[in-house]
Amino acid sequence: METYYKPDDLLKFEEIGKEAPEMAKKFFDYYTTVFAEGDLSEREKSLIALAVAHAIQCPYCIDAYTQSCLEKGSNPAEMTEAIHVATAIRGGASLVHGVQMRNISEKLSM
Repeated sequence: METYYKPDDLLKFEEIGKEAPEMAKKFFDYYTTVFAEGDLSEREKSLIALAVAHAIQCPYCIDAYTQSCLEKGSNPAEMTEAIHVATAIRGGASLVHGVQMRNISEKLSM
């Protein structure tokens, strides 16, 4: 079955700079710096990236950071917990906007 998401396209990511090499270089330099060992370990950064990938629903990122997490020593339980953290934040952010709805509803109902 043909789908929009093609896992092999992830391998073509570096080609994104073909028409804009200077911007691509800047992005990839930044990206490499962000994921380098720092105050957070590479493993911790991969777990964060996996959680964010689920929050923004990027299948390419989910594939890449699932692999990265496993390569850096994370286990499925840790990865699942990271995804639940992202889900709780995303869900909570949606719910807290309900306050805005309630404020407007109360204002218009007056």
